[in-house]
Amino acid sequence: MTSTTGPRIAMTGATGFIGSAVLQALGGFEVRALARKVPVVSGPSWVEGDLADEKALAELCDGADVLLHLASRISGTAEECEEVNVRGTGAVMAAARRAGVSRVVYLSTAAVYGPGPHAGVGVDEVPAVPVSEASRTRLLGERAALAAGAVVLRPGVVTGPGDRWVVPAVAELVRRVPVRWAGGGARLSLVDRADLARLVVAVATAEPAVPSGVHHASHPEPVRAGELLDALDALGLVPAPAGPAVPWEECRRLLAAAPGRVSERQFAMIALDHWYRSDDIWSLAACPPGPGPLARLGAAADWYRAVLAATG
Repeated sequence: MTSTTGPRIAMTGATGFIGSAVLQALGGFEVRALARKVPVVSGPSWVEGDLADEKALAELCDGADVLLHLASRISGTAEECEEVNVRGTGAVMAAARRAGVSRVVYLSTAAVYGPGPHAGVGVDEVPAVPVSEASRTRLLGERAALAAGAVVLRPGVVTGPGDRWVVPAVAELVRRVPVRWAGGGARLSLVDRADLARLVVAVATAEPAVPSGVHHASHPEPVRAGELLDALDALGLVPAPAGPAVPWEECRRLLAAAPGRVSERQFAMIALDHWYRSDDIWSLAACPPGPGPLARLGAAADWYRAVLAATG
């Protein structure tokens, strides 16, 4: 991807769920991307290597104006997560400083706050108490990013083509707990991956620059859990449970009585309030947030049908 004007972009995580959408949104910019194995994807200039490869990181950052650090480990052991999310983040931030990169964007997650429920909270208005190794180490990675002057983005639940967790988890939970979870009124921070990608690019290129700091990065309008179920039902993807509202404690009992892959903690992320105020970053980046993740589900329906068919 080349541009005669505009910043030169270095990025990690370009082949991932969110990073691939960001790469697409960067059309027209000069992009250099890091990959452990160079993919057959046209557009960017690829640097082969990983976050432990000092030479590759130096090549990645050389001459860049902006670093987008989107690579992360989202599962695994403590050591595996620390290798990527802590040591790897520290290494790429150090490379960016040595190369004189003037702007850094780091993709974190609202999961650093832990189990909740959280209703309409601003950045760090509740303590960060991550319960997974992935979230714990991504929070630690934020420190290195902030020390390098980064804008840190914490999206909540991300939907869209490539999502293999959210909608498949909802489908499993509907089978295991076929009632209106806690009345369906829980407010959730969701964002479509294409809208999140637009936001990342806007933060990377905004003039004036977005100041260093942490920002929630979901769509500004929370989605009710019941609205999500109804939208999936309308698309023929997941049948919305009928019947009366069932309290959370009864939902927990029903979940425990029907074992499956989705944990109670993951169930709570969808059935109870997990809403993090995100208005400021869209304004600071002068990026219209769009109609919202439910309005985008139709474009992802074919992807979700294929995934749901494969997972049963």
